[in-house]
Amino acid sequence: MPAYHSTFLDDAADNRLVGNVVLLPIHTNFRGPSYPPQQDYDIIDETLDLFRANSFFRNFEIKGPADRLLIYGILFVSDCLSKLNRSVNFKDATRILNNLSLDSFSLPGDVGFPLNSLYQPPANKNEADLLRSYLQQFRQELAERLLKKLYEDDANAPSKFWLAFTKRRFMNKSL
Repeated sequence: MPAYHSTFLDDAADNRLVGNVVLLPIHTNFRGPSYPPQQDYDIIDETLDLFRANSFFRNFEIKGPADRLLIYGILFVSDCLSKLNRSVNFKDATRILNNLSLDSFSLPGDVGFPLNSLYQPPANKNEADLLRSYLQQFRQELAERLLKKLYEDDANAPSKFWLAFTKRRFMNKSL
């Protein structure tokens, strides 16, 4: 059975590419280069919807630049879940994930980036700065929406159905 791919593969032609990662529009209140999409469903919603299903796959065939953004999002959600444990309340989880989303991170082409074989580095410093600010905005919004899903039933304990995926490693990688 193949992995689930992004539904935004066709939208990549309409949006800016940095390296081979597409900068898709997202609904967000965080500062950054992204703009609001035309529809209600965006790449963040898709990442959260496909995370649990795709986390069972060790291989993922990349069909376009939107899949690369989906892979990055899935790996970031996996990192977020690994930072939380069963006894963390909503307030502490918010602090932990905000710190994680704002922490320094490597870009494609940097030495510490785990998927350099799949991603092209930005062409110049301006593109690298654009990609860094987009990915930071992407990470902040993804962490905020993940928290809403984790704590929608109980503000004192995260959902066990999400935390069951803390040990799973998508493509045997982590950010």
